[in-house]
Amino acid sequence: MLVELRAENYAVIDHAIASFGPGLNLLTGETGAGKSILVDALALLMGGKSSVEVVRHGADKAVVSCVFESTHNAETILEENGIDSGGSEVILRREILSTGKGRVFVNNQPATVAVLRQLAPELALVHAQSESLSSFDQAQQRALLDRFGGIDTGAVSAAHALWKDASVKLDELLRGEQDRLRMVDLWSYQHKEIEAARLEPAEDEALETEKRVLANAEKLYAAAMGAFEQLYEGGASAETALRAALRNVEELARYDSRFTEAVQQLTSVRATVDDVASSLRDYAEGINASPERLAEIEDRLALIDRLKRKYGKTIAEVVAFGEEVTRKLAEVEDRDEILKTLRAALAEASKAYQTAAQALSAERRAAAAKLAKLAEAQINSLAMKVRFEVVVAATEHESHWTSNGWDIVEYRISTNPGEPLKPLHEIASGGEMSRVMLALKVSVEEGAVKPKKKMPTPRTLVFDEIDIGIGGRAAEAVGQKLKSLSRGQQVLCVTHLPQIAAFADQHFLIDKREADGRTKTKVTLLDDRARTHEVARMVSGAKVTDTSLQHAAQMIAASR
Repeated sequence: MLVELRAENYAVIDHAIASFGPGLNLLTGETGAGKSILVDALALLMGGKSSVEVVRHGADKAVVSCVFESTHNAETILEENGIDSGGSEVILRREILSTGKGRVFVNNQPATVAVLRQLAPELALVHAQSESLSSFDQAQQRALLDRFGGIDTGAVSAAHALWKDASVKLDELLRGEQDRLRMVDLWSYQHKEIEAARLEPAEDEALETEKRVLANAEKLYAAAMGAFEQLYEGGASAETALRAALRNVEELARYDSRFTEAVQQLTSVRATVDDVASSLRDYAEGINASPERLAEIEDRLALIDRLKRKYGKTIAEVVAFGEEVTRKLAEVEDRDEILKTLRAALAEASKAYQTAAQALSAERRAAAAKLAKLAEAQINSLAMKVRFEVVVAATEHESHWTSNGWDIVEYRISTNPGEPLKPLHEIASGGEMSRVMLALKVSVEEGAVKPKKKMPTPRTLVFDEIDIGIGGRAAEAVGQKLKSLSRGQQVLCVTHLPQIAAFADQHFLIDKREADGRTKTKVTLLDDRARTHEVARMVSGAKVTDTSLQHAAQMIAASR
């Protein structure tokens, strides 16, 4: 149940608060006072589209908020979205900045519009003023029937996804076949070229090092042998000097133990010099100044460079490219087998979808018969005499397959005896349209048809001026229907008709006044006396008379 609704700097509303109760909550007031604006604010909190135009002139932002009694399902939705439960209440707030940006809060925690849309079916269903039967396209009519019948389209949706995926894969293979065949020669050449190169990981780096050595063989030999002689061979070599020094230090150590460690250090240094000298000699002897080997390396590097320019920046990328080409060639060679597999998968997916869609059609036809019967009775209880039917036509061609099945659902009505049934959008009277809309929604929301799978029913229903174009006995019938609907769940309704206002459990007056050069909207919960006066105003207009007051009192008493 909606407990409270607030709006600040929203459209013409500077600050308004409305506290609602159970049953039928009716909002009345002069045209333009802001009744429908409050409904629009609630629709915004249910995840509706926002606009910077709703920000009151001169304000930085518009803020709308509401408090709902919490439900088990609402708490589950909050938990799934990482939002802490607010106990027995769900608090929604939405801010629309004058810059066009917006913010959403649920239980005073940052959230998204998507969370509001998830919560909406559990908390409230808002029927905006602009809604009419002509806006009921095929998809909306089908959705209403599914809701009434508690019909789950999950199996069809899953089957459709599998069929679509199999169809796309087959189409891609067939569509790309000619291109693939044209590419076979190129792929074959690329495969042979890369395969013939017999590339080794990091081979180019090792060859570059060997190339530098061969290109500078004489310099490297001279440097290595020069260092060898200075360390070991020459008369003034480091090894000769170290050997002489070691003899003298050993002599010192014989008489003074402080030099024992120095003897060990010099011995270690001599060993290191010997090792380095040996490495230099071996390196010099291993240098092969072979022009043939240098030419061979340069040719190999040129080949690798050419492959890298064509197929990748590194040897690893060239090898990966070759593996991909090999895979493509194998795919072409296995094309017939792949095609056979894909066609079998598509046939199986098609059969599964058809089975699921046929079962769904059967469910819809059964629900359609029940909805038509119930809706016809509901419409006729609103001072009309009509025939009504819900047609479910299966369009089994693949072009009509969707995730919701292949059915076309159409509501048809005859408002006068002897006339044929016609689609809803072809009925002319606005009053008839409003009553049919209410009857349909009452039929669905009251849940007279027990669904196989119970659909979530909003605890609060909101009707914005659904009584447009009707009056007299029909208006009273609509009031009775709203009253009946409100016994099972909270109903909010904006109305201009006293016949409907008389049925209110809570009656709110929306009043627009001018103060300090600005228009301000006030929401007032009327007591019995004020309520009688407001109904009298709705009966007689601006001037309330004793007769209109008496008439209003009688209407309110009769509604009870």
